[in-house]
Amino acid sequence: MLDYRTHTFLTVCRTGSFTRAAEQLHVTQPAVSQHVRQLERHYGCTLFTKAGRGVEPTEEGELLYRALDAAENDERRLRAELEALRREGGRAPLRLGCTRTVADYVAPRILPAHLLRHPAERVCMRAGNTAELVALIDRGEIDLALVEGSFDREAFESEVFSRERFVAVAAAGEGPLGIDALLGRRLVLREPGSGTREILESHLAARGLSVSDFADTVEVASIPAIKACVAAGVGVSFLYRVAVEAELAAGELADVTPEGLALEHDFSLIWQRGSRYAARYRSLLREWRA
Repeated sequence: MLDYRTHTFLTVCRTGSFTRAAEQLHVTQPAVSQHVRQLERHYGCTLFTKAGRGVEPTEEGELLYRALDAAENDERRLRAELEALRREGGRAPLRLGCTRTVADYVAPRILPAHLLRHPAERVCMRAGNTAELVALIDRGEIDLALVEGSFDREAFESEVFSRERFVAVAAAGEGPLGIDALLGRRLVLREPGSGTREILESHLAARGLSVSDFADTVEVASIPAIKACVAAGVGVSFLYRVAVEAELAAGELADVTPEGLALEHDFSLIWQRGSRYAARYRSLLREWRA
């Protein structure tokens, strides 16, 4: 059970204000200040500094926040497990997040095998872009996530699930395109916050390019819709090969990746750094890789 001062500290971090924390916790502002001072005496450091009308964590405060936030989420999961054991003789569901590429093209391979190995397991899977899933882990709404985008490695532990090719695709019948030819097309791409888009933007930036260098852009928050647009000749796109294997094999899309834009990127399983469930998550990943 976490100390009440821990909850006060976390609330101040999240609200950026002693006043708003007091309102949220239904206590007085002097009580919030006292709780923080007690923590500062215990840890021997200053945890907050003034920032405009509010406060922000010091470097030591940031470190403590990451540790206590993980502990709070672990406690929430532990309580759910105890409740499930008491009520149902089972355990709390595995709350998994997947980026959309993973949800549509990787999860259908790993989830059936997982449930066959663990028939009593309950799984709650949520899909979203990398930024959304990171926020869900931070809030304790999911336990772990399979993501394709980048994440804060100081805040999250991770293990590589697979290494995937990232390809440029166009309508069927097109041959390999040069970079200049690609830039002359309309680019159909994912929304901001998507791992697929983030990888593309990073890859282009390394070559002094950006999505604005294409003739036009269309943002579509759906991989099937992107593939349909490309297959219809509306434009070109960049997707993980795992997401277009079936269409490439059927001749509905063409891989037109220029040599200078060939890329591979990791799909990673991530969870909060310091979580007491880390060993279980690594064990799960080993099963899923198999």
